Amino acid sequence: MNLPLVVGVDGSDSSLRAVDWAVAEAALHTLPLRLIYAARWERYEEGLASYPGCPSGAVVAEHIVASCVERARRVSPAVRISGEVLSDGPVSALLQEGHGAFALVTGSRGWSELAETLLGSVSLAVAARAVCPVIVVRGPEQDRHGAGRPVVVGVGHLGQDAAAVRFAYREARARGVELHAVRAWRRPAHARTDQPLLEAAHLLYEEQAATVLDEVLGQVPCDDGQPVCRREVVEGPAHRVLLAASAAAGLLVVGALRPPGDFGLQLGRVSHAVLHHADCPVAVVPRRV
Repeated sequence: MNLPLVVGVDGSDSSLRAVDWAVAEAALHTLPLRLIYAARWERYEEGLASYPGCPSGAVVAEHIVASCVERARRVSPAVRISGEVLSDGPVSALLQEGHGAFALVTGSRGWSELAETLLGSVSLAVAARAVCPVIVVRGPEQDRHGAGRPVVVGVGHLGQDAAAVRFAYREARARGVELHAVRAWRRPAHARTDQPLLEAAHLLYEEQAATVLDEVLGQVPCDDGQPVCRREVVEGPAHRVLLAASAAAGLLVVGALRPPGDFGLQLGRVSHAVLHHADCPVAVVPRRV
């Protein structure tokens, strides 16, 4: 039985866009779709008792889930869709769901967030701690699933990004698009290219980046069904390189290490930057160490 694609919903516009994206994703991979609403509304119930006719938190939650399920079924009747209300905090509920999920999907903002540009606290916490891939749905509403656009995967370190590359290959194959593997590199701050020795060093740094890229991609077994893979090494800070690549991407994939135990937020500078500012959905794919 295929693991479900799990989406956190709260009725906000951002979570509705996440539902639409997840329905298309579930159809691509022939996955069941599970929509969950999680909140500890009981703590607020006493304050609402003095307002006759005001719906309880449980009633509101059930309505949100039912509306999201109906919306998803209209988008794709063929996908098997279920919904559930959980009396738990949204972060802890999603993290628990992640133990039995193909991936978790969240919007980029919730009701309490004011700006669309930065990532909401729930999405950030889930992306930083989940044991399964987490996809944060970002980017313009039009063609949010990126039909025809490449899947971009950022390659950082040997041993860290093989899981991310496998995930990116699978996404590109399901979408029938090119995989664009990118590794950023930087020369030392004092280096100049107008001197022969420094120019040779410049080429060495670029060649080293290309070698790491080839070695990471070589860790992923290939078959005849693999998509075309375009490899690129780009000079510059990694977060800026990936943000630039996200402008033409249908999905941006980055890796993340997960040390044993729960040590709080576990995201580096690059993952933080793309989660907050990318122009397309971002998948954070963890690897246990």
